[in-house]
Amino acid sequence: MRGIHSAVDDIRRNVFTEVAKIAYEGGDYSRVDLIPYKIVPGEDSQYRSNVFLARAIVQERVRLACGLPLQPADVRAPASAGIEEAASADDKFFEEPLVNVISFACNACPTKRIRVTDSCQGCMSHPCQAVCPRDAIYLDEMKHSHIDQSKCIKCGRCVNQCPYHAISNLERPCAAACGMDAIESDERGRAKINYDKCVSCGMCLVNCPFAAIADKSQIFQIIHAMKRHDGVIACVAPAFVNQFGKGASPAKLKAAMRSCGFADVVEVAVGADLCTIEEAEDFLEKVPAEQPFMGTSCCPAWSMMAKKLFPDFKDYISMALTPMVITARMVKKEHPDARICFIGPCAAKKLEANRKSIRSDVDYVLTFEELQGMFDAKEIDFSQLPEDPADDFTVATGAGRGFAVGGGVAAAVVEAVKRIDPEREMLIDYGDGLRECRKMLTLAKAGKRDGYLLEGMACPGGCVAGAGTIAPVRETAVAVQKYKDGAAVQNALDSPVKGRLGDTKE
Repeated sequence: MRGIHSAVDDIRRNVFTEVAKIAYEGGDYSRVDLIPYKIVPGEDSQYRSNVFLARAIVQERVRLACGLPLQPADVRAPASAGIEEAASADDKFFEEPLVNVISFACNACPTKRIRVTDSCQGCMSHPCQAVCPRDAIYLDEMKHSHIDQSKCIKCGRCVNQCPYHAISNLERPCAAACGMDAIESDERGRAKINYDKCVSCGMCLVNCPFAAIADKSQIFQIIHAMKRHDGVIACVAPAFVNQFGKGASPAKLKAAMRSCGFADVVEVAVGADLCTIEEAEDFLEKVPAEQPFMGTSCCPAWSMMAKKLFPDFKDYISMALTPMVITARMVKKEHPDARICFIGPCAAKKLEANRKSIRSDVDYVLTFEELQGMFDAKEIDFSQLPEDPADDFTVATGAGRGFAVGGGVAAAVVEAVKRIDPEREMLIDYGDGLRECRKMLTLAKAGKRDGYLLEGMACPGGCVAGAGTIAPVRETAVAVQKYKDGAAVQNALDSPVKGRLGDTKE
C-alpha cells in the first residue's frame, strides 16, 4: 500500500492544509467546524457508506491535527471544542496517546485467518494437509480442503505449499504492519491499540486503508508560535530529499520554509555526524569490554522496542543523543531564545521530543506530510521560488546524510571506527522493521551477535519509509544516495561542527 497515492492520502493531506490555513488566517476558530463539509462536500460520499459518517471521521482527524483528543462517539460536540486553548498554547500541548484509532471509522476487519478459497482443485497430493502440524485440514466429499479454525495455529505452512495458491492468509493491514503486535480488538471487533506494547512508529496509521488511525499533530501550535513572532528554527532530517518534488532543492526548501514563517533552517545531518562520532567512541570503549554488543540510538521506536521487550539489553543501546537532539542543542547554544521545530519522516519523534530530558531542547515536531500541508496552505510553488546558493546545505558529510536509509547509521559508524582504529574488525547487523529487529535481538540474546553493532529501524526501508513521508520509498532511497554521494568529501571526525556543543551527553 505504501507508495501508491490513494484517497486516504488525500484526506490526510487535505486536513493538514485546511487546519494550516485557519491557523495562518486567525480570527474565528469556529470555522474549524466547516472543514469536514469542505473536504466532503455535497450529499454523497465517494468512499463511505454515507456522507455523515465520512464527515464525522474527518472531524476527528481535524481534532487530532489540532493536537486535540478524540471525542467519544456518543458525545455531541463540535470539532472546535477546545480550539482556543490549542491556539494559545505555548508548549507542546498534545497529550498521549499519540497514535489513535477512530473507532467508528474502523471496518472491524477480520483478525488473522488462514482460509481455503474456491480455487482449491482437490488434488491428490494434498501437501497442505501433509504439512499442517495440528491436523487442522480436512477433506470434503469432493476431496477439497477445508480448515478447522479451532485447530489452526495460523503458521502459514499450508499457504506456502499449495501448488494452486488456493489458500490465503487474511490479516488486518494495521496488525500486519505492527511489529509490536500491539493491535488488538475491542468488544465490537474493531481495532484497538495496546499502548503497553505500542512504540508509536506509525506503521499502522499509514497501512490502514480506511483512514481509521491517525496521530496528533502540532501544526496548529507551530503556526501560532511563528505568528507570535517567536523565532522558530527548523531542523530538517536528511530524509527530506525527494519528499517535496524533484525541484525542491535545499536552497528552495529553505525559501519555502521562510515563506511559511520559519526564521531559519538547518540540516539534522550535522547532528548525525556528531552522533556517528559518539557511537563509534562508545562502541570502541564498551564492546566487548563492558557489554557483548551495542545497538544504535537513532530510531526512538527501535530503542523503545528493545527496552520494552528485552529489558536486560536497555544499557546496550547506545546512550548517544539522537541527531535530532544533538542538532537542537547546537542551535539553541547559538540561539538560546529560539524555538526548535524538528521536521522529519517520523511519528515516534513526537514522543521522543516529549520526554522530560528532551522537552527543553526540541519544542515542536512536524512530519514532512504536515509540512506539505503548510506549503499547500501558503500555495507555494517550488518552480517559482528563488534559489540562493548561499542557502545550500554544505556542512554535513555524506555519511550523516546516509542516516536516512536503512543501514546508513551502521555504515557511518563503521567508517568512523575505521578512522579511529583501522585494525578494529567491525561486525554489523541490521533490523529492517520492528519484526526483524525483534529477531535480531533474539539472536543477540542467544549469544549469536556478540561483538556486533546492531542497527534497528522501525520502518522497513529506514527513515525514508517513515509514517510522515510523502514520496515512494524506493525513489527516495535512490535520491538520498545521490545526495549523499554528492556531499563534499569531508572527514566526519574532523568536521568543523565537532566541539561546538561541548559535552552533548545528558
